Amino acid sequence: MSNQLTPTTPLLPERFANPVRQIGSLLQQPAVRRSLPMIMMISLIAAAALAWMTLATPQQKTLFAGLPDSDKAAVTAALQQANITARIDQGSGALTVNEDDYSRARILLAGQGLPKAAPGGYQILDNLPMGVSRAVEGERLRQARETELARSIEEIDSVAEARVHLAMPETSVFVRDNASPSASVILKLQPGRSLAEAQVSSIINLVASSVPGMKTDAVTVVDQMGALLTHVQGQDSTTLAGDARIDFQRRIEDKYRTQLTQLLTPLVGPGNFSAEIQADVNLDETQATRESYDKQGTLRAEQGNWTGVGAAGAAQAPGGIPGALSNTATPASTVTSPGKPAAPATPPSAAGATPTPPPATDNPAKQAENYARAYDLGKEISVTRAMPGAIKRLSVAVLLRDPEGSKPRSPVEIQQITALVRAAVGYDPARNDQVTVIARKFAPSVTLDQKAAWYDSAWLPIVARNVTAILIAIMVLMLGVRPLSRALLKKRDDAPPPRIGVGAALSGGHQPSGTMSPQMQDGVPIPVSIEMIDGARNFDDRIGMVRGFTRDNPSRAALAVRDMIKADAS
Repeated sequence: MSNQLTPTTPLLPERFANPVRQIGSLLQQPAVRRSLPMIMMISLIAAAALAWMTLATPQQKTLFAGLPDSDKAAVTAALQQANITARIDQGSGALTVNEDDYSRARILLAGQGLPKAAPGGYQILDNLPMGVSRAVEGERLRQARETELARSIEEIDSVAEARVHLAMPETSVFVRDNASPSASVILKLQPGRSLAEAQVSSIINLVASSVPGMKTDAVTVVDQMGALLTHVQGQDSTTLAGDARIDFQRRIEDKYRTQLTQLLTPLVGPGNFSAEIQADVNLDETQATRESYDKQGTLRAEQGNWTGVGAAGAAQAPGGIPGALSNTATPASTVTSPGKPAAPATPPSAAGATPTPPPATDNPAKQAENYARAYDLGKEISVTRAMPGAIKRLSVAVLLRDPEGSKPRSPVEIQQITALVRAAVGYDPARNDQVTVIARKFAPSVTLDQKAAWYDSAWLPIVARNVTAILIAIMVLMLGVRPLSRALLKKRDDAPPPRIGVGAALSGGHQPSGTMSPQMQDGVPIPVSIEMIDGARNFDDRIGMVRGFTRDNPSRAALAVRDMIKADAS
């Protein structure tokens, strides 16, 4: 029974089993070892060139994005004529130029009217083809209105760009189905600029007035940061009222601060004082209604009658013309003071009779009365509405600069300035106003040079980029390429001349046919020793080994030849 193990088939071929080992064996080959320094030198030169191209190429800036192909061709041709390098990004298709040439390229293209974008505004209506549908015509009209409104809004100083979106619902024959149009405006403001409330209101009214049937509350204005500039219906009124009150208080404080500046600047000079004002303003709006009545009323109307008899208890004697009682006039009533009945009128007497004068006192013949009287009472209505804006308390602080190199300000001078400040702001002790004026030395001011620093110049990044690329290339050449070239030249100079073995020298340098070549291991000859020559199997193997020994040990071979010559001579 044999104990020999059967070799198993590897899962992967031997040449793929160990890539590191294969690479190492590849590098051990004489041809690769001889060309390795040259390969490294070429790699370093390529790396230096790549670094130079990366650092020396200026940064790109997008000139236009999303242009049609015709406009790209026209813009590229115009830039090439002006010696401006333009590139087209393969990913996004944007047209880019060097950052240093961006402004010059924009001015050049603007002067030539490039790019020739689609017409805007009401010019769109000029390009309408014949026979378009009503829906397409309406959309083109809406687009023309949006473009024209955007151009009008961009005329405002603080607005850089504007876009307008109009929502125009279709009209219906039913009134209840008609919807009002609305609009949305997005603004891109200039850097560091903002819009006041009056400017926002003007934009809203401009858009609402340009579209029939649009109301001002249907316009929404947003800036480039996403901040809502309009106050929509239903927004918290408390917040809006608070903002308005804070703005009103700020205006009051600015007014007093301006007055102090105009007062103190001629006296102490500009920059020699600092004033701060805190105004406690009454921003409450009060409305009151008052009604009052007089205690004594005024008789407006009285209606009634009374009955009575004569002094002797008998009826009064008839008077007047006999047979004409139907023509007797109704007795006239007499209005007396409140609380007293009116005296009845004296009946007419007969012709020629003298009427009886009325008694001076109350009629004693009156037995009962029945009157209905209406009185008017005095009424006073007073409506008082207190508008906000009254100052409840005022606090003023003024800091004066003491003159440099001289005596501090005297208390008398400070009191005089305090009196001037009180007069300027309307100081009222009843409101517990407070005015404080002190004099101190100010901290030394730092004078800033108006000129830009040298490190903020535009040419500095370009110079730094080019110098860095040059230094990297020099370092690669000095630290990489130069040592490798020196090593290659030294190895070539130190290489020994080709050696010819003893047998080859005796035979004229040609290897006899049938001799064995030196044994090789991984492409490298194996050194030949004396033991290997003694253990040669035949004469041809021994000759080959002698050649290898002579090649590897030329000095020892020369000594052996000398000994052989001496032995033959003796």
